[in-house]
Amino acid sequence: MPAYHTSLTSQRSIGNLALLPISTKYKGPAPPHNGEGSDIIDEAIHYFKANVFFKNYEIKSEGDRVLIYITLFITECLKKLQRCNSKSAGEKEMYSLGIAKFSVPGEPGFPLNAMYQKPANKADEDQMRSYLQQIRQETGARMVAKVFDPQTDKPSKWWLCFVKRKFMDKSLAAFGQ
Repeated sequence: MPAYHTSLTSQRSIGNLALLPISTKYKGPAPPHNGEGSDIIDEAIHYFKANVFFKNYEIKSEGDRVLIYITLFITECLKKLQRCNSKSAGEKEMYSLGIAKFSVPGEPGFPLNAMYQKPANKADEDQMRSYLQQIRQETGARMVAKVFDPQTDKPSKWWLCFVKRKFMDKSLAAFGQ
């Protein structure tokens, strides 16, 4: 069975990373989502449980690179959320993770440099960093809503059981984290 790919496309990109519309309250360069259908973060969350089992992933579009990044980031979110006892603790943890320092393609700490193109110049690098931070913040907020049960305020075991899974045997976290 093949992995799931994004159906979203964009005319704009930074390096070889598509600049896809996102429905978000966080500031950044992502175009606003028109509200019809799902955005890339919704797709990544929807396909996460199926895609996380794949060791190989064929990139069919620049949007798939965004999907890969979000899928890996969801794994990092789950690692942090498993230590949280309540939704409010999860929100604090996701806010911290969303604004934490991270590497972009072309930098030595970025784990996917083989698949992602380095930004052409400093302005593109800043725009890419801003876009990825916007994605990280929105994904973290949505994961809190998905993982925590509104009635019990406890994390769902059906999400946390994926903590140890590594999509494509990769991780966005540095060694030792």
